[in-house]
Amino acid sequence: MKVLHISCLDDNYSYMIIDGTTKEAAVVDPVEPHKVLRVAQENEVDLKFVLTTHHHWDHAGGNDKIKQLVPGIKIYGGSVDNVRGCTDKVENGDRVSLGAEISILSLHTPAHTKGHISYYVTDKEGEDPAVFTGDTLFIAGCGKFFEGTAEQMYQSLCVTLGSLPKPTRVYCGHEYTVKNLQFALTVEPGNAKIAQKLAWAEHQRRVGLPTIPSTIQEEFESNPFMRVDLPEVQEKVGCKSPVEALREIRLRKDNWKG
Repeated sequence: MKVLHISCLDDNYSYMIIDGTTKEAAVVDPVEPHKVLRVAQENEVDLKFVLTTHHHWDHAGGNDKIKQLVPGIKIYGGSVDNVRGCTDKVENGDRVSLGAEISILSLHTPAHTKGHISYYVTDKEGEDPAVFTGDTLFIAGCGKFFEGTAEQMYQSLCVTLGSLPKPTRVYCGHEYTVKNLQFALTVEPGNAKIAQKLAWAEHQRRVGLPTIPSTIQEEFESNPFMRVDLPEVQEKVGCKSPVEALREIRLRKDNWKG
C-alpha cells in the first residue's frame, strides 16, 4: 500500500491510496479534482473511488467534478452526513476493498460533523495500517465540535480511534500541526514529547515537507485531546473527568490567540 499526499487549497490534504499489485487507487477528500487526476496519471493508476470524510466544502467540494471527469467513479460518504455527490453511503463497520491487497473499514467518528467517517486501511502485506481522520483527529489536535458534543469527540478520539493499533499511521485533513503543538505546550508545558515534536514539525515546514503522518502512539504522547484520561492532564485544566477536560481544552483552543 502506497499513500501519496496531495496539497490542496491553503492547508488541506487529499490522499491517494494505491494498491501496488493492481495499480488501483482510491482518493480521500479530492477537493481539487484536476490535481488528483494529474497525480493518478503520473503514477499510472486506475482511480476507482472516493472516500469522503465529511460534508464540508473543503473536503467534499470536488466530488461532483470528479464524477464528471471519471465516469462511473464511486463516491463513499457517511450515511447521515449528506455528502455532496455521494453514490454509496457507509455506516460504522462497513468495509470496502481496493485492488487485491487493501481493506478499508469505515469508522463513525462524529462531533465535527454528525456523520463524519474515518477510514481505517489495512493491507495483506502486514505493513503498518493507516487511518484517514479528516477533521476529527488532527496531529496534536481535533476538529471543532460544529455538530456534536465533547462526549462524542471523546468517544471518537479516545475510544474509536484510540483503540486502533499504536503503530497506525494517522493522515488528517489539514496541515495544522505546528499551531496545534504550540497550543499543546500551553496545556502541558513540561511535556518533552510535545517540545521535541514541535521542533521537528517546525523544521519540516521550513523545508516545505508535511508533518503528516503521525501515529496513534505519538498522538497519545503529544495530543492534549487524546491525553484527557490522564489524571495529571485533568488536574492541569481543573477538571475531574476525561470528557470535562476535553471540553475545557477545546474551549481554550477556540479562544487561543497563538
